[in-house]
Amino acid sequence: MSKYLKPATLMAFGCMIAVPALAGNFGLGRPALPAEIEAWDLDIHPDGTGLPAGSGDVATGEAIFAAKCASCHGDFAEGVGNWPKLAGGDGTLADEDPVKTVGSYWPYLSTTWDYINRSMPFGDAQSLEIDEVYAITAYILYSNYLVDDDFVLSNETFSDVDMPNADGFIVDDRAETEYPKWIGEPCMQDCKDAVEITMRARVLDVTPETEGDAESTVEPTEATTEPTVEEAVGPDPQLVAKGEKVFRKCQACHKVGDKAKNGIGPHLNGIIGRAAGSVDGFRYSKPLTARAEEGLVWTPEELSAFLASPKSYLKGTKMAFNGLRKEADLEAITAYLSTFTE
Repeated sequence: MSKYLKPATLMAFGCMIAVPALAGNFGLGRPALPAEIEAWDLDIHPDGTGLPAGSGDVATGEAIFAAKCASCHGDFAEGVGNWPKLAGGDGTLADEDPVKTVGSYWPYLSTTWDYINRSMPFGDAQSLEIDEVYAITAYILYSNYLVDDDFVLSNETFSDVDMPNADGFIVDDRAETEYPKWIGEPCMQDCKDAVEITMRARVLDVTPETEGDAESTVEPTEATTEPTVEEAVGPDPQLVAKGEKVFRKCQACHKVGDKAKNGIGPHLNGIIGRAAGSVDGFRYSKPLTARAEEGLVWTPEELSAFLASPKSYLKGTKMAFNGLRKEADLEAITAYLSTFTE
């Protein structure tokens, strides 16, 4: 469905540029500056148009991938648990359960580069340098046997790569499919009589930070008028909400909540105040086991120190995570984890 939305959106945007008088009728805003449009327009076209100058080789990409991507996608892009596989799947697209990877399914390499650049690593999007994006993309291509191990991907070699499924997509313009819905006038009939609010901005963590702003933008609700006895004895709810967002970086390996089980890492229910290395059924690394025998307990301070730089805190740890750079993130995730008991 999205392949129709984007052209439609671009067409609408193009019409606004071509006929500025339409936007002027509202008397709002001002024409966007070229620099503002350039900052917004990050599209990378299938032929590589829009790519920034840069390069990265397979070997460099492998190291970066191992540090920042392998916890979800596996050391060889084979996927971990339910996290997506990025390699393999050759010849499976006609199967009942096809394996859709960069090598088997994605028609354009630009999609791979652009997605990594915009959205990865999971939970820390847009933290990669341009050359790192090229290198990771090169390693994914290598993992799919599309390039050799000495390949260097750059804005200049981008078009040298042939994607196996480049000709596998067609525009489905049959009248009985959804295509007509996106080329005609939008339906404005049989709309819902009422809209049900299913989530509050405060829960989604989009409420302004200052108390005054929050009061001016969030309508009073039952939740905001309830007695604050529970809030007074527990961690700051806003801090917990932020911690939940930070925890997204960890959830590929660690589980919390009701009936949480061990995954790649141990479950973290009751982690605050828990003796290190004490989760039944999980095989800890030798360094962690040694620290546990010395009496290590995961106090908020010890846990924050570990999460700030696992490899520095515990040499030889199996945890591949690079760590949280911001004190605010450490405080938030500690608050979030403190809400889960055994």
